[in-house]
Amino acid sequence: MRTRVAEPWVELPLERFVDDARVLFALLLHPSGQVMGQFGFTRAVDVMAACALAAAIHASAGQLGRELDGHPFRELYHAGRERQIFIGAVKSTREPLIFLTAFAGESSLGLVRIYFEELCGRLGESEPALETRPDGLPVELERDLHRNLAILFGRALPQSGASGPDTPTA
Repeated sequence: MRTRVAEPWVELPLERFVDDARVLFALLLHPSGQVMGQFGFTRAVDVMAACALAAAIHASAGQLGRELDGHPFRELYHAGRERQIFIGAVKSTREPLIFLTAFAGESSLGLVRIYFEELCGRLGESEPALETRPDGLPVELERDLHRNLAILFGRALPQSGASGPDTPTA
């Protein structure tokens, strides 16, 4: 399977994580549910569903953590019968991101946590300067969501350079 990204700067860190941690699925997204990059998904509807669920789980766990400990939970883990799921917050200079991954017997929670920390560092190093980011207003969310899904599933090419409200989209 191939890693697909909507933002070119997340491609190499995401690919490295997938190779090192030996995971089945990986998804990097904005807390609003907007996908930044993915590995292992074959259908756009699955990506959209996973993004919506990850964003909702992250938001509710964050609030629950604030109620219990005074600060949001940073990482969540669930062990299923065949697959395990890990969700973690990725600190960013612009906005926090959410990372979701599913793995089976070829990996372990320990490996995923080690490589998640490396992923966070690599994303921080490859992140473009603040001026090149879109402003992220909710008005643009639907347009950006459709653009990112089109890029991820080969219906459009990623834009290079700055993008924003005046930049045409695919």
